[in-house]
Amino acid sequence: MKITATEIFKSIELIRCQSPVVHNITNYVVMNNTANALLAIGASPVMAHAEEEVEEMVNIASALVINIGTLSEYWINSMFKAARQARKKGIPVILDPVGAGATAYRTKTARDLIHSEPPAVIRGNASEIMALYDDKSKTKGVDSAASSEAAIDMARRLSETHHCVVCVSGPTDYIVDKEKILKIKNGHPMMSRVTGLGCTASALCGAFAAVERQPFAATAEAMAVMGIAGEMAAEAASGPGSLQTYFLDDLYRLSEDDIHRRLKVED
Repeated sequence: MKITATEIFKSIELIRCQSPVVHNITNYVVMNNTANALLAIGASPVMAHAEEEVEEMVNIASALVINIGTLSEYWINSMFKAARQARKKGIPVILDPVGAGATAYRTKTARDLIHSEPPAVIRGNASEIMALYDDKSKTKGVDSAASSEAAIDMARRLSETHHCVVCVSGPTDYIVDKEKILKIKNGHPMMSRVTGLGCTASALCGAFAAVERQPFAATAEAMAVMGIAGEMAAEAASGPGSLQTYFLDDLYRLSEDDIHRRLKVED
């Protein structure tokens, strides 16, 4: 599948025009970051976790992002209810298995979600993706202990088993389907110094999946935009603190020319 700057910008224009509601069940650490990133790209974020309302909220959303970063039994129940409703409504679900492999509780939660309500997209770092498939894989807290290349085979197996797109993020992002792999080589090392940018990538996958029917294309477009905005922000920033501000600004004003000049994608 060819991912071009023109196609990416078409999706951005659709997001800016339609302002799709992206329902996030996400963690305490990143709520503000991800909501602001979704607003900057043009989407309409909703952060709703209560069991009593998640199904209703899904009904007005165009995509659902589930992030297991700060788990509790109450939130897990909400995740399952929201995912079931999203499947009934036919909207894409993006799962971010934050810290899978760090504890049995979060690994089991992520696996149960995948088996019960298969998502359209799973996005995580290499260790998280590997832990979803292999009991021996471990993470370093919520950070990866493995290179993104090391997770490609397990990502493909996950994709084949659960009929979903798997994104392994890292210095090179790998978008994996059972039949194809795409490499996105945009981004900057300073991005790893800002908490929640991985979670932001998952939220952006939700925004693009809301307007692009093919999950593979939506994921590739989101990761390219994430990396390009990160590069632009890093060039202006003096450190991780200012990078966060510039990142939002660059998402907001991202142009087709920016994407044409910077896009680094390989089949």
